[in-house]
Amino acid sequence: MRKFLSYAVVSGLLIIACQGPGAETADREMPPGLDLNFMDTTVSPKEDFYRFANGQWLEVTEIPEKEGRWGGFGELAEKNNKMVLEIMEDAAENPDFQDGSDERKAVDFFAVGMDSTLAERAGTKPIEKWFTKVNEVADRGDLIGLLAEMHMTGYGPFHGVNSFADLMDSKTNALYVGAGGLGLPNRDYYTKTDEKSIEIREKYIAHVSKMLGLSGENDTEAKAQGIFELENELALASLTPIEARNIPALYNPMTVDGLQEMTPSIDWNSYLATVGVDLSKVDTLIVLQPKFMAAVEGILASGNLERTKDYLKWNVINQAANYINHEMVKADFDFYSGVIRGTKEMRPRWERVLRSTNNVIGEAIGKVYVAETFPPEAKASAEEMVANLMKAFDQRIRNLEWMTEETKQQALRKLNSLAVKIGYPNKWRDYSTLQVASSGEEYSYLDNMENAWRWQFAENIKEVGEPVDKERWGMNPQTVNAYFNPLNNEIVFPAAILQPPFYNYTADAAVNYGGMGAVIGHEISHGFDDQGSRFDSEGNMVNWWTETDKEQFEDRTAKLVAQYDAYQPLDSVNVQGQLTLGENIGDLGGLNAAYDGLQIHLKENGNPGLIDGFTPEQRLFISWATIWRTKYRDETLRTQILTDPHSPGMFRAVGPLENMETFYQAFDIQEEDELYKAPEDRVIIW
Repeated sequence: MRKFLSYAVVSGLLIIACQGPGAETADREMPPGLDLNFMDTTVSPKEDFYRFANGQWLEVTEIPEKEGRWGGFGELAEKNNKMVLEIMEDAAENPDFQDGSDERKAVDFFAVGMDSTLAERAGTKPIEKWFTKVNEVADRGDLIGLLAEMHMTGYGPFHGVNSFADLMDSKTNALYVGAGGLGLPNRDYYTKTDEKSIEIREKYIAHVSKMLGLSGENDTEAKAQGIFELENELALASLTPIEARNIPALYNPMTVDGLQEMTPSIDWNSYLATVGVDLSKVDTLIVLQPKFMAAVEGILASGNLERTKDYLKWNVINQAANYINHEMVKADFDFYSGVIRGTKEMRPRWERVLRSTNNVIGEAIGKVYVAETFPPEAKASAEEMVANLMKAFDQRIRNLEWMTEETKQQALRKLNSLAVKIGYPNKWRDYSTLQVASSGEEYSYLDNMENAWRWQFAENIKEVGEPVDKERWGMNPQTVNAYFNPLNNEIVFPAAILQPPFYNYTADAAVNYGGMGAVIGHEISHGFDDQGSRFDSEGNMVNWWTETDKEQFEDRTAKLVAQYDAYQPLDSVNVQGQLTLGENIGDLGGLNAAYDGLQIHLKENGNPGLIDGFTPEQRLFISWATIWRTKYRDETLRTQILTDPHSPGMFRAVGPLENMETFYQAFDIQEEDELYKAPEDRVIIW
């Protein structure tokens, strides 16, 4: 439900320290910069810039068995995970973290998750209570009551309800009703007719049957087929990934009575009261996919109660599988990681449990993480870089030839209203009401997960009708990522992405601007991509474009769609330019702004000249290409193209460069060169 609210760039910045002297600077110590050992300078940057920047890395790097893809992000995320693990282990021995404290809850949650003996002893018993509840459902009334209980506990059959800022009034939290409950990644997996898609569906049905059997069910093949048919009905009524990017189409406000009329099988007043919604604060709610809800109604009204009950059991199994015994965890891995992503080996238990702990009680860990890893100098240096990127973007807007002054002023107003969050929240989340069991007659990893899901749901749903807390973060400080939130008009950079080797405040500025600077520019650009540009300076979905300027914008973005549509990394599998448009606009705008930001920095701080034989401008572009170097398994690459709004790394590395005159100047790209694109064909947006 919230995918369209945060445009996260999986950046994976790779800036490897290198003290080697440059051609003109051998007499002075150089700051950390590029690692020349990973380049292939036998390849011309005018012909294949990706291999020029990354050729040796591509030759020597193997994808780890536990991964579907591997690159700078994977390497550095793994290093960061080990750092967080050490922090957790130290916290477990810290006498300052008493029972009941947020930090101790995080430690206990992690410890229970790591107890594999407990998991084996519990087996599938933690989900038996749900099977009992499902078996007791006798009619539609019982069914709706159970749906409410499941949704409160974090399970997601059919639909879901959530609270976040109203798209038309970003200061107030609204109630949203969204689509859910599919076992395959999205609609396309149910509808595509190519040989691979058919194979995946067959393996999915077999997987559902196997998991039902492991849970003690009988007649599993027939039940699995029925579950797939039910999900297929939901999938056919779902938006495609590209359709779901059309934000105005998701905004369908209606009264509770209106939703009741659309789906009479659900007593909405009773359902909403049960899940904790204060109905006195709900004048309207927002239905993200009305067609999907009509399909839910058709299923509920069909009278096929036994098939629906099988589907509810599968929904519990599918979500709970990673938190019970090894047999279930392994079977879940075999399909979702093995079949869907081509991964060869399961991640170690500590990585899986640490990820869950971060998701559940991440800011408690973040407090300790920041204290131990994030020096004030790093934040100050990042703030300086952000300021230069903001100046650069300001000038780029003012100098646009295709935009009228009227729209420019609105764009500048939005830019100047942009909030910037760096490192960690000013106000930490309070986990005092979260229950984490570490002992007792009956407790388990899944029980703690369900406690956490219930807590998260209750904390969220009580905000319906309340003012939006704009100080809250959508990521933990230890998350290696960044995001733009259009409803808050904010860009956010957690501490983990602002530390070596992601970003080194002592490093060569050109390398930093090609890495972190481009990511900062990327997040700024999201405020002006095909989705972010629908929101004004207050974070409301209000049009601030003239009709002529909007047409100009759409003409230019259509050229970018066509550019990425032409990339074909696998046979008959092309990048989806429309699905990835927002991220591609972010990359193009971000790298342009990073280049201009570097020029501001060099003007203020002096130009160091050549380092390792490259100019600052060349180092910036090489740095950019290194942060996106990635190797993929075919299954993972295919899944990314079908589901992910981010283009594959090799195309992110070179896609923006084709359109940038500054790149042509830096490497003297001429008309006869492979990378040359005629000026009239280059895409210029921001």
